[in-house]
Amino acid sequence: MTIGSLKFPKTAMLAPMAGVADRAFREICINMGASCVVGEMASAKGLCYGSKKTAQLLGVTGHERPMAVQLFGDEPDTMARAAGIALGFKPDFIDINMGCPAPKITGGGSGAALMKNLTLAGEIIRAVADASTVPVTVKIRKGWDENSVNAVEAALVAQEGGAAAVTIHGRTKTQMYAPPVDLGIIKAVKDALRIPVVGNGDVDSVDACAQMYEEAGCDLVMIGRGALGRPWIFAQIKAYMERGMRLPEPALEEKMAVMLRHIALACRYKGERAAMREARSHVAWYLKGVRGAAAYRRKAGELVCYGDLELLARTVLDASIRA
Repeated sequence: MTIGSLKFPKTAMLAPMAGVADRAFREICINMGASCVVGEMASAKGLCYGSKKTAQLLGVTGHERPMAVQLFGDEPDTMARAAGIALGFKPDFIDINMGCPAPKITGGGSGAALMKNLTLAGEIIRAVADASTVPVTVKIRKGWDENSVNAVEAALVAQEGGAAAVTIHGRTKTQMYAPPVDLGIIKAVKDALRIPVVGNGDVDSVDACAQMYEEAGCDLVMIGRGALGRPWIFAQIKAYMERGMRLPEPALEEKMAVMLRHIALACRYKGERAAMREARSHVAWYLKGVRGAAAYRRKAGELVCYGDLELLARTVLDASIRA
């Protein structure tokens, strides 16, 4: 897939996930073979008002490229100003969020709420595209609800507004993350556009990724929740898509090593106290499916320092040896 001068292999990219897709996780996923990553969504108003916390979400380093920053907002002028600020962080491209279903986002008219006002959405996309010196992409959903499935129309608005690519999550806002994703709507968007289309939703395995490529015909696949606690999914998909190889699930020792490396990076970037508080969720994801996982997850909820995590990893490995 090509966006501007950027070329992405036909593997899989990491989705923007608030509170999850931080610098440490993005680096891990890039190292595992993700074709590119998108940072946590940042408030356009927050950027324009000088919020340091919001600005921290836009950091881009050489270890996580190619990378996009994602903005959300409901005012064309504010989004354009925010894009100008975001350019200072030197992202490879800028993504506009029109897909987040969280009430705190949609309640203010941003995210998936823009699926209900495509005139405003078009104005926002054009304003950002005009203000940006890097490609601009747009992430949408199937629609607001089953009575307003308008993904094709929204995608055409994005294309007309200057978007270089569109990502579509194959569910409506009201469906959130269930039932199964609609591959047909992704294909309909792909068939309607002349710019690249990225498919998103329910990809948690090599087979699910291959199915999305085959049935939806998209140019690239985006993975979000399917990578939580399993960043090696990118290596598995890369091996299959490029060489036809099916890599096995990593051994428990390797999984624990990846987990420790991930959280060590988080501690380096955020400080141990903040990183370990956020690590509790990640550790629970890494431990999913491990024998005795329920008890380990309870211990994960009590993590305070990195040493606690090292001890937990040793406990998990020792128990697996005795089993």
